[in-house]
Order: sequence, then structure tokens, then C-alpha cells
Amino acid sequence: MELKGTIVFTTLGRPHYGFDIFSLKIPSNLNTPFSDCQERRLTDGISVNFNAQFLDNDQTIVYVSERTGSPQIYLTRPGAAKPVQLPSPPESLFHDRPIIKNQTLYFISAHEPPDKPFKSWSALYSTGLRLDDDKKIVRLTPYGSVDYSPAISRSGKFIAVASYGSGAWGGEFHDLHTDIIVFPESDPTNRTVLCRHGGWPTWSGDSTIYFHRQADDGWWSIFRIDLPKDFELTGSISPSRVTPAGLHSFTPAAMHDGQRIAVATRRRGNNFRHIEIFDVVSQKFHPITELLNPNFHHYNPFVSPEFGFLGYHRFRGESSASGDSIIPHLGYATSPIKGLRMFRLNGCFPSFSPNGDLIAFNQDFDSNSGLKIVKSDGSKRWSLIKERTSFYSCWSPTERNVIFTSLGPIFDSVKASVQVARISFESANFLEDDREDVPVDIKVLTREDTGNNAFPSCSPDGKFLVFRSGRSGHKNLYIVDAVNGELNSDGIRQLTEGPWIDTMPSWSPDGQLIAFSSNRHNPDNVNAFSVYVVRPDGTDLRRIHVAGPEGSGDVDTERINHVCFSANGEWLLMTANLGGVTAEPVSVPNQYQPYGDLYVVRLDGSGLQRLTCNWYENGTPAWHQRDELLDTGRLGLGCEVGDKLQGQFDEPLWIRCDF
Repeated sequence: MELKGTIVFTTLGRPHYGFDIFSLKIPSNLNTPFSDCQERRLTDGISVNFNAQFLDNDQTIVYVSERTGSPQIYLTRPGAAKPVQLPSPPESLFHDRPIIKNQTLYFISAHEPPDKPFKSWSALYSTGLRLDDDKKIVRLTPYGSVDYSPAISRSGKFIAVASYGSGAWGGEFHDLHTDIIVFPESDPTNRTVLCRHGGWPTWSGDSTIYFHRQADDGWWSIFRIDLPKDFELTGSISPSRVTPAGLHSFTPAAMHDGQRIAVATRRRGNNFRHIEIFDVVSQKFHPITELLNPNFHHYNPFVSPEFGFLGYHRFRGESSASGDSIIPHLGYATSPIKGLRMFRLNGCFPSFSPNGDLIAFNQDFDSNSGLKIVKSDGSKRWSLIKERTSFYSCWSPTERNVIFTSLGPIFDSVKASVQVARISFESANFLEDDREDVPVDIKVLTREDTGNNAFPSCSPDGKFLVFRSGRSGHKNLYIVDAVNGELNSDGIRQLTEGPWIDTMPSWSPDGQLIAFSSNRHNPDNVNAFSVYVVRPDGTDLRRIHVAGPEGSGDVDTERINHVCFSANGEWLLMTANLGGVTAEPVSVPNQYQPYGDLYVVRLDGSGLQRLTCNWYENGTPAWHQRDELLDTGRLGLGCEVGDKLQGQFDEPLWIRCDF
């Protein structure tokens, strides 16, 4: 059956990035104060723009932009009215690290599924750009292998990648255990493993490669490999460390003079990532962006062919002369399925009102974690709870003015005081006036002495809630009266029981099943969650084997959460790690699990389809419980309604600077 409807979901940090690509001229004397340099913005301030490369010494760039709802490849020249989208696989939701060399475009794409779950879809492709080229997309990565972060030698004869080869992803997302692999451009099958454990290669000439990896002392550092002149290798080469301990250095961009590399750094006592030029001869760092923008993060440097210009991407600022300066309440995301529309929410844990015209959500997990509602066309937003910490919401299917939520800290112990509450408000007329806060009545449905109660989901008839509670000492599922809660002994009953975690339940539209996430198949692993369903009376509990049949080797590495049903109850929507990591996590802002993508699957485990593919963490989806599409017409009007773009996002929290 065709998948239909509207999905709203969260992407960690993404709405706040506001990335543009900037450049500055590199002075011939690096001792010249870079504070006197003038930055030039090379992109137009629309959407998120990143990971560029220079084509020439006139600052023409090829880069990635998400202006169409997914990462696509563009080319722009100084003074151009608008960028040109370059040819790439139309079915691909993800493109990255584009390079143009000798009129050929090289890029990473993720449009071909791997041979088994838990492997990345990322692979290297190329296409010709000459007028007489047939624009055929050629896969350069062998089928069954995974490649990231391509680099082309100065002559264009050789290509280097960070690669898993045909090996499996081990579940890591800090320092990927990739290898540096090199092959001739003329023969992509002739692959040589130059070095074990390395990422983000960059060429100096045709015979030297720099790359990053985490050294044994814990510091991310740049390493170097010098290739034999005849390039006939029989084994890997031992690299030499280039940058010292005491600071993190990553995402290098080498200059072809063999003497300098541009790197991103994180130094002790500095909360921001900055670009510096490192002289490999004198072993001296020359700070650049800290002198220009000390309180912005700067990412992934690149240099022009004759190293006259340095480029990078960063937050463009709270306001700009042109481009987006507002985070819309809702924004388009590309859907791979024709009948399914997808939108990214500036918030988390969305829940649709019964007729779909409103969405309840939490702004974030920390300082602004109250309960809010927004129109489904993104045109207006109100606050329901502001002074109390709230997370997760479920709109009553039968009452327009009732929302259930969790009051208390998220991600806490079984004993933490978290309560399920019924939030009611007067809906008449408030949609038409200018108020921003809506008065509410809060009725707590769970007893305060029962510890951690959260993640309510309402039955289709509006009479009961299923939720997760830690009252037994373990986090299991319970069912409670949706109106009166635990006012009497008959008001609550336990649905699941055991020394594991059952959480994030979702009631099916027909009321016959409850889906939830659990690690009951491997209770000792608090990360190994899979999908289960159970009837409301506790019978017919079973696991849905999404990654493969029971007994297959990889199924216990599933990490699946945020499960909800389609309108017809035949499909489940979820967040899962089945596609591995799409790009090197060290090169992007913090993502707690940068392998989180949205998938749909039938109740019998068949028909698995991937809905998102990027280097973000996507999650907390909601699927509108009617097949027809919502009226989201205002979303096409631009970004005039929303929050001010402030660029508030973190560096990866696992990049420590306190050694």
C-alpha cells in the first residue's frame, strides 16, 4: 500500500546552524596580522551551506547546500546572481565533499543501499561536466565498500579516500576506524591501503597525503604519508605525526608547496573551533579566524589551487544583508516517497492535534523546555507551559484541548521525580488573537512517590494512557486512566515487567497494539533497543526484527527509538542506526548519535524504507493520523515567521580539551 500523510520530525541543532562559506586572502607573509584581513562571503545566506572547494584562483567554488530540503551540490562564482545546481543522482538524499578536477565532478552520495544493515550508504561517484559528456553517474567505490572524504591529487591522477573498505561499521561515531586508501583515477578498482586508521585525506602535490586521526595520547592530530615515486606499494606505510599534542587538529587542507597546511583546531581554554595555518617546516601555528570571529565555530578549511585564498564555513551571524536570518517553525525536508511529505520542526517531540491543524512540541531539553503549540502551516506559535520542565507530548485523539506530557527532567534515573500530566486549555478564540501565552490547567495523573513516569501515549478512544514508569525499580510500561489517573487502585495496571527498559510506547490507531522500544533482548546493553509490539491486555508480545531474521548476527546491535504508527496501522515509523554513519562526525557540530535516521517498516518487519539520510541526528517523529496531506501552504512563503537565528550549537562533546 502506498505510504501517505505528513511526518514532522526533529534534527538536533540543524535549524540553528545558518552556515555560509567564507574566504580570505592568504598574505604572502604569514606573520602579517590576520586581523587586518577581510572576509568575503561566497554563498548567498540561504539555508545551510558547507564543505566547499575552490575551482580556481578567482574564488569559484563547488559546495553543498540544503536549500531544496536535502544536501545537493552547487557551483557559484563571485558576482553570480544565483548558484547553479550540478548534475547528481536525482534520487539521492545526501551529497557531500564535492570536488571538480579536469572538468569532472567527484562527490560522495548515499543513494545506493549497502549489502547489509549497519553499513553506511556513503560512496564516491563522478560525472563529467563537459558539454559533450553524457552526464552519466559513475560509482568509483566498489559495491559493498564504504568511502568518505575524497581528495584528488594536484594532477588529478590519484584519488584518496577514508574508507571502511568492505568491512563493517563497528558502531563507533567518535573516531571512525577508517583507513586511507588511494587509487588511480583511471583505475578505481586498483585500490591500495596506504595506512590503517585515518580520515579526511588531503594531497600536497601527487606524492604526499596528510590526514587526521586521534593519537594514542588522546589528541586529534595531523599525520603525513610520503608515497614512493613509482607508487607500487605492497603494504601500508607508517605515517609520521605532524601536529603536536596539547591541542586538537583535524580536517586538514594541504597547500601544494609542501610546507603549509590549513587545519581546524580546538585549544585548551577555547570553546570554539578555529582555522589556523600550520607551517610543517618551522612547526609553527598561525592563528586566523580567532582574530576575526573569536566567538564563532569555523569548519573544514580549503585552499585555492595556488593557495592564494583560504575558505571555510561558519555561522553567518544573527542577521545579514541578504539571506535567511530567521529559523522557521517548520521547514521542508525532502521525502523519498511521493505521497509522503516531511517537515523539520524547530523543536522536539511533536504531536498532532486530532484534525492536524496544530502541533504540540517541546522547544528543547534545557532552558526552553516548556510545552508549546504551533500551527501546522508554521505561521503562529503559542506557549502552554513556560515555568516547568516538560518533555514529550501526546495530543488526545478525541479532545482538541487536551495534551498529555511529562513534567520533570529527561534522561534521568528510575527514582527521579517525573510525572505524567494532563494539560487542558480553552481553545475557543485564542487562535485568532495576538496572545503568545495560553492559560492551562495542569492535572498530574501519576503519584509523586512513584519516581520516573514519562512518554505517555493515548488510546484512540481517549480513555487510557500507556506510559513508561520506573516505579518497580525498572523502566516498564503501565496503563492509566487518562482522566483521573491513579486516584484509585483500579486506575493503573502494569503492562510489561522485567529487569530491562521498555520505553517510548505508541498506541496503534485501531487500539489493538502498542509499539515500544526495549532492550529486553539484551538487558546489559542500555543502547541496544529494538521494536516490540504488545496488545493492551499484555498478550501477544513480540519483537519486530527490522534488521534481519531472528538469529542473524547483527540484529542485537539495533538502536531503534521513537516508534509511531501510520494512519492505517500497517506501518511503523522510527529512528534507527541501520545506515551507519554518513560522514565523518569530527567534521560537524555535536550530534549525540550521528547515525539516527528515520525509517518505515511493516509490522511483519518487511518493506524497510529509509526516509532521511544526512550527517545529523534525526528523531522524535510524528505521523499525522490521517492519510490526506495537511494544509501547509504558508510554509512556501519563506522564513518571515520564526525565531531569530543565533548560531547556538555545540562542538562534539566527546572532543575533550582537558587532558
